[in-house]
Amino acid sequence: METILFQATIYLGAAVIAVPLAARLGLGSVLGYLLAGIAIGPLTGLVGAETKDLQHFAEFGVVMMLFLIGLELEPRALWNMRKRLLGLGGLQVGLTMFAITVGSLVMGYEWGTSVAIGMIFALSSTAIVLQTLTEKGLMQTGGGRSTFSVLLAQDIAVIPMLALLPLLAVPAIVSLTTDGSLALAVNDHDDVQHASLSLVEGLPGWGVTLVTLGAVAAVILAGVFLTRPVFRYIHQARLREMYTALALLMVVSIAVLMQMVGLSPALGTFLAGVVLANSEFRHELESDLEPFKGLLLGLFFITVGAGINFNLLFGDTTRILGLTVAVMVIKGAILFGLALLFGLNKKDRWLFTLGLAQAGEFGFVLISFSMTQGVLDDSLSGQLLLIIALSMLITPLLFIAYEMLTRRMTDSDPEEHDEVDEQGTVIIAGIGRFGQIVNRLVQSAGFETVVIDNNLATVQMMRKFGFRGFFGDPTRPDLLNAAGLEDARVLVVAIDDKASALKLVRYARKVRPDLHIIARARDRVHVHELYDAGANDIVREMFDSSLRAGRYVLENLGLSEFEAAELEQSYYQHDRTALRELAELWKPGVPVSELPEYVARARALNSSLEMELAARQQTNEDKETG
Repeated sequence: METILFQATIYLGAAVIAVPLAARLGLGSVLGYLLAGIAIGPLTGLVGAETKDLQHFAEFGVVMMLFLIGLELEPRALWNMRKRLLGLGGLQVGLTMFAITVGSLVMGYEWGTSVAIGMIFALSSTAIVLQTLTEKGLMQTGGGRSTFSVLLAQDIAVIPMLALLPLLAVPAIVSLTTDGSLALAVNDHDDVQHASLSLVEGLPGWGVTLVTLGAVAAVILAGVFLTRPVFRYIHQARLREMYTALALLMVVSIAVLMQMVGLSPALGTFLAGVVLANSEFRHELESDLEPFKGLLLGLFFITVGAGINFNLLFGDTTRILGLTVAVMVIKGAILFGLALLFGLNKKDRWLFTLGLAQAGEFGFVLISFSMTQGVLDDSLSGQLLLIIALSMLITPLLFIAYEMLTRRMTDSDPEEHDEVDEQGTVIIAGIGRFGQIVNRLVQSAGFETVVIDNNLATVQMMRKFGFRGFFGDPTRPDLLNAAGLEDARVLVVAIDDKASALKLVRYARKVRPDLHIIARARDRVHVHELYDAGANDIVREMFDSSLRAGRYVLENLGLSEFEAAELEQSYYQHDRTALRELAELWKPGVPVSELPEYVARARALNSSLEMELAARQQTNEDKETG
């Protein structure tokens, strides 16, 4: 017991120290976990042989992650991905397998071993890539969606790979029975145990197919028909922990069932997630499983880092590093070619290429299975494990390289903007959720507007709904002049980026001192910055909606609609006056919490607001009683 607690302390302590540090340095949590594993494993030797066993347990984090991803995908969305799954994903797996197999044959390996190596390196790291894409907000980009499609195709490809690996073994290991089924030689006690958990062992081909399809059908039917009554039953217990227990039971049982029929547990749980995507219990499942997923994924990355064999690396450094780089270059070249073939834009091409160039965690599974089948020997397996681990370790650095590359592309290679050939009374810079409403209201009142936005997809969507807009950078003087800045009466600044908004306001105020500028602000400090830049009216993006929500709260607490509206208006007027007054005490570049005069005045204004609202409410109550 003491040993378990000591090991848990080491793993958790390493994660708590390394991950926040890596996140603060902009390296991402995945690299932090990997570095933590290296620190407690190869560098200090605090953990040892138990790492491999722990890694098998931690791989369950990948299973949970795919289940949660499935919950976010409706079956219709999955069907819409079929071209990318079969085309982009299928070509990536097939071409990479072929290229690495040929390379292995050139190096002198037998054809069976070469094909197994091709299978192993055709896969990428689902855990690292999806975690990093989610953290960096890249999942919804074209490159992110293409990357996810390929990863999903790879997970599906694991199934036939596991089926083919026994065929690559030496003849003595595989034999054909009279009924047409495959019989594998059992070499040790573990294999006997494994066989006893299989539902398809010894079955003929048609039997394996029926059992497998039956298992998949059972998962789908259970998700459709059993989920609702089971959740109702659990709900009657009124125990929060039972929801968590049920969520874990669902994932674990599906994973076990998939293993028993020879399918990938990750694929099975992903399918279950898709089935439950339209369920009213989806959010409940997400909230219950998210903490477990995060911890198990973190543990998985730590075990990968701790499992790196630096003795093998230092014993043959040039060869190991050379092979690692060769694998990543081959995969990268194929990925880049496919990105060109499928028409991904420049940024998405590089995200797609750099994000998937590594080997993946399912490679560990294939290596282990290949060893039990006699396809790979211990020496080669150790080298392959090291190459996979090193490529996974390099991957977070490739994402950092991607960010640097895209910044340079943005600065040096801007996209071609539209030619603005209209002028209007009102110029709207930015056509997101905020700018769209302003534009529709002003146009409905009969005034001409000119809309400029640097998001091409948003502009194209506007055009589909009959609204004219121009693609371009609203901060560019030539575009503003073409839009009629010289004669415009109002400029609406609705840009997401704070720095760009300030730049635009300063330029417009310099060129047109008489222009009325209305700006969208992110927060109170941004309000001060915009006032300082020269804006006339400033709207905090969440202010009005928050006031309306507060008014609804007051109405449901017993106040009349008139009383609630009156208090809302009083708060509105007081807050606007207070912001103007506090703007005089604000100093650029200094946090407001470090300005004593600002803090003191803000507290005084808040106290006066509370007294004013209390007095108004008391007056209303006196009127009612009088």
